[in-house]
Parts: sequence; structure tokens; C-alpha cells
Amino acid sequence: MTIQEELTLDNLLEKLASMPLRGYRFVTMTTVDCGDSFDIYYHFDRKYKLVNLRLKIARDAKVPSISGICSAALIVENEIQDLFGITFTGLAIDYQRHFLLGDTAPEKPFCRVPGVSVSAVEVKKSAGGAQ
Repeated sequence: MTIQEELTLDNLLEKLASMPLRGYRFVTMTTVDCGDSFDIYYHFDRKYKLVNLRLKIARDAKVPSISGICSAALIVENEIQDLFGITFTGLAIDYQRHFLLGDTAPEKPFCRVPGVSVSAVEVKKSAGGAQ
């Protein structure tokens, strides 16, 4: 994936508000837990070409919602709040971390567990050839 632009919390809304005005369509957002921080990728397309913008944030950062710019973003922003615990401020509809998860679900289930990591997975074939 090619990152066309790096975003900051200070320029996020300004940069992303210009995307629809320039003919870009909001596609989705992707979040990656980088250990001590998160990367949030904003994906837009125009004429079947994908544009990816990255926002690097501290684990405790609050991110302005883009749901006022792209209403479809409220779905994925609520998902990210549930799954990663990132707070989005100014959400058009805020499910308060209960969009996907019930009261008894684990908190932030997509976040890394400190001290646990996987560097490689070995697949062994059984005698019958099945994996």
C-alpha cells in the first residue's frame, strides 16, 4: 500500500474535508495497533484509483470524527472505538463502545496484549496430507 499523505491531528479535518470537494469518495478506514501507537489509514478513491492517507497517533489520543464530512465514516469510527478503544470526538452518532460489542465482551479485543507476539506461524502437514 502506498501512503500518499501523512496526516496530523491538527490538519486532519482540513485535509479530509477537501477530498470530496476534489471528487474523492470515502471508502473506509483501517487501524493498525503498532504497540506504543496506532496508525489510522483513511482510504478514498477517484476514478478507480485508491488514495491512502495515514494518521499516526499516541495510544491515548482523541481523534476528531470525520462523520460530519463523510457520514459513512460513523460506522467504521464506531467499530474502531469498540475494537481498539480509540476515542473519536464529535461523532454524528456515538454508540459509546457498544456498536459491535455487548456488555460482557472483552474491552479493545483487537489491541495487542503486552508481552505477547507472533513472529511466524509454522504449518505442519499430517501424514494424510491435510493441514
